[in-house]
Amino acid sequence: MSYLDRLFNLEGKVAVITGGGGVLASEIGHGFAQAGIKVVFLDINEDAAKAAARKVEEQGGVAIGLKTNVLDMDALNATCSVILAKFRKIDILVNAAGGNMAGASVNPGQTIFDISIDALDKVTDLNFKGTVLPSLVFGKVMAEQKSGNIINISSMAALQAITRQVGYSASKAAVSNFTMWMAMEMAMKFDGNVRVNAIAPGFFVGNQNRDLLINPDGSYTERSMKILANTPMNRFGDASEIVGAVLFLVSDSASFVTGVVLPIDGGFSTFSGV
Repeated sequence: MSYLDRLFNLEGKVAVITGGGGVLASEIGHGFAQAGIKVVFLDINEDAAKAAARKVEEQGGVAIGLKTNVLDMDALNATCSVILAKFRKIDILVNAAGGNMAGASVNPGQTIFDISIDALDKVTDLNFKGTVLPSLVFGKVMAEQKSGNIINISSMAALQAITRQVGYSASKAAVSNFTMWMAMEMAMKFDGNVRVNAIAPGFFVGNQNRDLLINPDGSYTERSMKILANTPMNRFGDASEIVGAVLFLVSDSASFVTGVVLPIDGGFSTFSGV
């Protein structure tokens, strides 16, 4: 095996992906499978998890889909036991469960005083606690193995104030901070063999934000035009463009990389607007 092959060899690893029925999670799972990784898709929607697994299996990969709730420690522990019974180890965790809802945003014609505290709680719980709890359950397995990688999903909304998205932005900022904190904790107490990093996607068109970015006739909305005007590459990202960065972070080529939040944003985070 060549030096380059050794750096990027992921054959036989076992990866768990929460929110596995989502567009980005599914794309990451497909990329993992092509690298020889066995993939476990977790989702509160069991049909979505199993559908993602079937697509991988149809392409010759090894995958299973399981139902779980990232906000329920008992459910996560039970799911962890099922995974270990089948695969005997967990090498990678991708915390892709997350989302937003209208009540936690400031919509046109509203002010911050109109947000729903109940919706804010749900969004912050899903994005922040939905990252922390799986990290505790599956990260403990990695600590006992003395090896592993955790990848969290932050956002451009965590790095700077983006209009409207108050709950989502705050919870993703918490994810970024937790990534750095857990990376420090795991490095100091588990010999640096369990790494924790995050990616911060820029703007990708997915199921959750399609109506916000794309008009019914297929043209871009006013919000899309503002986003693209502040994205030097002048386009939205494609879900497939997430995969390479994640493969790098979980491979031995990134063995001295921990606690980073890597932007994948077409230059959005670098642009001053002038």
